[in-house]
Amino acid sequence: MLLKIEGEDLNKFILIGDRVLIKPKSATQRTKGGLYLPPGVEEKRKIQSGYVIKCGPGYPIPAPLESDEPWKDSRENLKYFPLQAAEGDLAVFLQDSAFEIEFNGEKYFIVPHSAILMLVRDEDFVVGK
Repeated sequence: MLLKIEGEDLNKFILIGDRVLIKPKSATQRTKGGLYLPPGVEEKRKIQSGYVIKCGPGYPIPAPLESDEPWKDSRENLKYFPLQAAEGDLAVFLQDSAFEIEFNGEKYFIVPHSAILMLVRDEDFVVGK
């Protein structure tokens, strides 16, 4: 199932927890031998790749209990264990775990960090190029 979202700015997306927003790489339409592939073949592969556009904050770490001062206001000091993925990384991920969305006519995947198999980091890559 594909979720279509209309809007103006991708920067308004807030990813929760260990989720990563990935824009898929453009699919190759020819094999190494020169044969042309029919539309949809690349999309049905079990492993996909794409560029990380946004990342969630990471895995939540519970705040320690401070029961020695019960009169204090209880504030949630939620902290996160950060993710390895960073904006601009090339991610190789499992297609079965990804959730597909369409934003302004372009396809994106929301992928849990555990479904990412490998990251390729290029320090010179700038998101949005």
